[in-house]
Amino acid sequence: QVQLVESGGGLVQAGGSLRLSCAASGRIFSLNVAWYRQTPGKQRELVAAITSGGTTNYRDSAKGRFTISRDNDKNTVYLQMNSLKPEDTAVYYCNLNRLGVFYWGTGTLVTVSS
Repeated sequence: QVQLVESGGGLVQAGGSLRLSCAASGRIFSLNVAWYRQTPGKQRELVAAITSGGTTNYRDSAKGRFTISRDNDKNTVYLQMNSLKPEDTAVYYCNLNRLGVFYWGTGTLVTVSS
């Protein structure tokens, strides 16, 4: 069993920045981890992912603005979000797959005002 706890969300003006954190209860050094987001009435969508080896990928709208990183010593994954836009408003979730089981955190709300 792995528990994930997201933090760092909040209210920010358009153009601002936030840094989200995802703290895992266990070792994550061998796992791929991702950030997703969801708005009411829409499906959860992948924002960014990072492999155990550090390879990253982003949804097109996040490229150049968001950076995913990991600190395996702290069992934590981060999402640095810059140049935020109102359309980035969502609940952001951390996700990982361990031994074929997908784990999700409870999410952190990001609200970007125009």
